[in-house]
Amino acid sequence: MSIDSVRAHLSEAAPEITIIETEASSATVEEAAAAHGVAPAQIAKTLSFSVKDDRFLLVARGDARIDNKKAKAAFGGKVRMLSLDDVETITGHPVGGVCPFGLAQPITVYCDVSLQAFDEVYPAAGARNAAIRITPERIAEITGADWVDVCQDPAA
Repeated sequence: MSIDSVRAHLSEAAPEITIIETEASSATVEEAAAAHGVAPAQIAKTLSFSVKDDRFLLVARGDARIDNKKAKAAFGGKVRMLSLDDVETITGHPVGGVCPFGLAQPITVYCDVSLQAFDEVYPAAGARNAAIRITPERIAEITGADWVDVCQDPAA
């Protein structure tokens, strides 16, 4: 079970963090926000992309949209979403529970600066009804993520 891989990863990397499991689904940004009583923007969604043969994860605020020009400049080419099968194979997590923790395969992780608008965010934790509460800086620290600015300005 992928929540178990997240639990194992966090027990090593961040034992102070507890996985929050809910009865309600948190598979979408809107469902997660309702389940955790926060604004959709405060959900940290993990998106799976490729540029040419490079695959990577991007963690961004829940209401963020990719800015294609910024992404192309940051990642060196046109960004494409991975297929659902590729996402599950690479991450080991079901779509709706994808997160940058406890991954099935090594993959580069980036955090978008949009997350820095919040003291705490809620990324998924390997299941469609699981999340954690964490600072954006701690996500980057635990995953070895680099910070990028590839999303549209949410105020625009």
